[in-house]
Amino acid sequence: MTLQNDLLLRTARGELTERVPVWMMRQAGRVLPEYRAVREQAGSFITLAKTPELAAEVTIQPVDAFDVDAAIIFSDILVIPEAMGLPYEMIESRGPVFPETVRTMDDLKRLRVADAESDLGYVLDAIKLTKKELNGRVPLIGFAGAPFTIFCYMTEGKGSKTFSVAKKLLYTDPDFAHALLQQITDSTIAYLQAQIRAGADLIQIFDSWAGILSPEQYRTFSLPYIKQICDLITGTPDREVPITVFAKGAFFARQEIGQLSCDVVGLDWNMDPHESRQLIPDRVLQGNLDPCVLYADFAQIRAEVKRMFDGFGHQHYIANLGHGIYPDTDRDKARCFVDAVKELGAI
Repeated sequence: MTLQNDLLLRTARGELTERVPVWMMRQAGRVLPEYRAVREQAGSFITLAKTPELAAEVTIQPVDAFDVDAAIIFSDILVIPEAMGLPYEMIESRGPVFPETVRTMDDLKRLRVADAESDLGYVLDAIKLTKKELNGRVPLIGFAGAPFTIFCYMTEGKGSKTFSVAKKLLYTDPDFAHALLQQITDSTIAYLQAQIRAGADLIQIFDSWAGILSPEQYRTFSLPYIKQICDLITGTPDREVPITVFAKGAFFARQEIGQLSCDVVGLDWNMDPHESRQLIPDRVLQGNLDPCVLYADFAQIRAEVKRMFDGFGHQHYIANLGHGIYPDTDRDKARCFVDAVKELGAI
């Protein structure tokens, strides 16, 4: 299918473009009242994510509401552990909770490498349906969590500020840690390859908890597994798609991430654009507006967007937030951000 708007794809591939593309992480979500209506209809977050028709509907909503340059499939990074045999619950105002955890080699016997087609077919169906309903308007981004971030949830059992249980295992049982990380990696590679076959135009890897690791630990327990994913996705026989790696908080690993076989490096708001360009000269950069900027007035949002362009320039750059949009953001402020990028990001 020929894309009517392929700006994001061309930028991700390193081509010179007439305007900076823009989308927002977590753009399909509670900031939109139409999302909240569908979420209420579904009855639960997990039911929404597992119902392809509803997932496709909320994936497309921000394309209509904000006129962004890409859609990102509505799903969750924790579908991988569930597909491996470790189900989770999404509890309102608390987040994901795993009734059981995995912390020993014996625990690993309860898990399996996920079969993407059978275990995660609902995501693939949502991608196919979304592609059909988008009808070429914009590209569709597929995604997965980085293995270390998934490891954190599977061992801790819930969200945490420190993930001390997960980090403890890196010190006390590194053999177990590597075994689980490899199993997650194998599952993730198969999953992302299936997303590409289903129609995903780009892939993003979210290492949401990268920042809790030391540089040495990151080189040991995260980067090698992301590298495996990038190498195998890049070499997929189905077709090549651009890959983005977004490692929140891993300012110390930017140069090494830029040496992976990825196309785009995502940055959070603590990563300086000028310094990042020097460290990662051969990759497209994505980011990195502080989501809290969208609480400001329209004039300040525009000023902050201009500041981003002063730092990143207008080429080899995808405008985005430095993390997901917060659910209590005024939708008009989000639209202001997108409109400002389109106006100020034109060449």
